[in-house]
Amino acid sequence: MADRILVPIRKFDRLLDYMERVGLDADAMAASARLSRKKLRSMPAGESLPGSDYSCMYREAVRQWQSLKRPIPWAAGMGSEAFELMCHCIIGAKNLGAALSLAQRFDSLIYPMVGYRVSITADYDFFKLAYHVRKQPEDSVFIPEDWEWAKHNQTVSQASGLTLWYSLCGWLIGRSIDVEAVHVAGAPVSESYDKSLSNIFQCPIHFEGSESYLQISTDFLAHRLVQNSQTLEDFLLNAVHELISINSKPTSTAAAIRSLIRLEFQSGMPSFEKIAEMLHMSESSLRRRLVKEETSYQRLKDEVRCEIAVEYLREDKMKINDISEILGFTEPSSFVRSFRGWMGMTPKAYRDSQAASA
Repeated sequence: MADRILVPIRKFDRLLDYMERVGLDADAMAASARLSRKKLRSMPAGESLPGSDYSCMYREAVRQWQSLKRPIPWAAGMGSEAFELMCHCIIGAKNLGAALSLAQRFDSLIYPMVGYRVSITADYDFFKLAYHVRKQPEDSVFIPEDWEWAKHNQTVSQASGLTLWYSLCGWLIGRSIDVEAVHVAGAPVSESYDKSLSNIFQCPIHFEGSESYLQISTDFLAHRLVQNSQTLEDFLLNAVHELISINSKPTSTAAAIRSLIRLEFQSGMPSFEKIAEMLHMSESSLRRRLVKEETSYQRLKDEVRCEIAVEYLREDKMKINDISEILGFTEPSSFVRSFRGWMGMTPKAYRDSQAASA
């Protein structure tokens, strides 16, 4: 499938320019995305490239930066080892509130080393997700004198951290976070930059405050995590592209439901009513969202059942009757009939074909 997420050329140029100014190999970064500096410079300013190319380039940038034994100074360290360990730390939490509490504890431990952390405070109606960045000295290697955003380093580092946490929270619960207000501890950067933040958060942006934070309804703290360690591995492999996708379009409700079915199926296939409850939505609202995404709960259940059945059949350790029972079929014959509809062959024929091709 073609990459539908496009990133403006100026973002490629900006990242390469910055990394070159701090002494890293910008040509190697471009090459990691099968690009060249010459090609990028020759492209019209209004052009865009696939988000997957930007993701490749960003991964190479992080790899080079970490070789300097320095913390990543932007986007809450996204792509770094510290970021990945934090994600593994929180992924087993039951709900968003528990996940953010674990993240706060993790960040407080590594703050002396990395210089940034997240904190959570809540009252009755709203909670404040604050992002703190240790201020860098003016002559820091992070802030080259002739860098485009040298004068706005504080704003950019704070805003990028808030954007990361906004996107990550949405991914964890499988739906977009409704932010009431955004406060950034720094001066406005430019009309286009400030507008891009407004487009992401879809709410007022307040600059020049004493603290950087998102103001969010406390209702979101109770939202269950729809991701797990398996989906986290996929996410971390391509985190930049995933987060660009989250910020450029609404989070897929179907993807959230698929994750919830996987988390719940061993305790019994959850009902549509239960899924709506876990997503903190009414049944009618959930049904409308699925219609908009051109799918249905039955179709999603069948897709997940098929995926799980294929995984078990490939292992060749479990009887077909047992797989049928785990997937919630009342009779093995019903499972065989459904599997034939999904894959065009019986479970036994599929298992035999896999063994023959091994």
